[in-house]
Amino acid sequence: MRVRFITSIFGVLFCFLVFSFSAYAQGTLDKIRKNGALRCGVNTGLAGFSAPNDKGELVGFDIDYCKAIAAAVFGDSRKVTYKPISGKQRFSALQSGELDVLVRNTTWTISRDTKGMNFRAINYYDGQGFMIRASLKLSSVMDLDGASICLQAGTTSELNLSDYFRMMGMNHTSVVLEQVEEVNAAYDSGRCDAYSGDLSAMYSARLVLSDPDAHVILPEIISKEPLGPVVREGDDQWFDIVSWVHYVLLESEELGITQANVNQMKGTKNVRIRRLLGLEKRGMIGTDLGLDNDWVINIVSAVGNYSEIFERNLGQGSRLGIARGQNALWSDGGLQYPIPIR
Repeated sequence: MRVRFITSIFGVLFCFLVFSFSAYAQGTLDKIRKNGALRCGVNTGLAGFSAPNDKGELVGFDIDYCKAIAAAVFGDSRKVTYKPISGKQRFSALQSGELDVLVRNTTWTISRDTKGMNFRAINYYDGQGFMIRASLKLSSVMDLDGASICLQAGTTSELNLSDYFRMMGMNHTSVVLEQVEEVNAAYDSGRCDAYSGDLSAMYSARLVLSDPDAHVILPEIISKEPLGPVVREGDDQWFDIVSWVHYVLLESEELGITQANVNQMKGTKNVRIRRLLGLEKRGMIGTDLGLDNDWVINIVSAVGNYSEIFERNLGQGSRLGIARGQNALWSDGGLQYPIPIR
């Protein structure tokens, strides 16, 4: 009787292990294809990155990255389910499997990188800044001693602010709210003397205030905020796919491949371009990732190259008017550096 019981226990454990292995063996890419759409976690409403347009459609820098990943996987950038999610909830949603990828102006830090999440590609170099009312006639962060400052919960901004003010021997009162819309409303109503967050977020927030021209952004930047897509640990193939989507967008810019000319480029004799577009038999980079070899053509056809995504959503021709700065290509004095495609 005891032998049968032990045998039964081992049988149950064996079945459990087989089931667990099978579940693990089915990677994220397979699950996404089975579901028929990419589940992409995005901001709840940050102009230029992820916000509804006049038609109620989500548009922005992060939205275009979601589309680019979907185009790589399906050959169709429309196969995306956008999941607007707050800064406080984003990591639990990713780790629980509710999201396939988080593309939500998220800073890469060691504490996040060592808690079940993987970062690599930095698609936007940012830093924390401050916005104030122009009527206050302040010229520096140092003038904010004793101020009340609005912040969004679940972001790196809280600790950065605390560290900076303590280092400078200054006091402040944090007004922390979960949703970005709540933070915007609190600052706009006068509940806070200043608003702090990623500098790009300050430009975005100013657009939705009742009188945007009545607010200015102070010159100081108090932190480094490397932003980019995030995935769960444990699936190297999916991690590689999400990372390389960014690098091929940069490589496309560097090689002059655009949304308008990508199909014409198929006739080029330039080996770098041919390899990137999956036209060279040697080094078929798409199949190495588990994708079709025309995955880059699909991406650029859908959203353009990195420069086109940036300028359309954030650049000088957009409502935000942000200069490329650190986000220019390395060859133009910036930090964006495409990893070799070979």
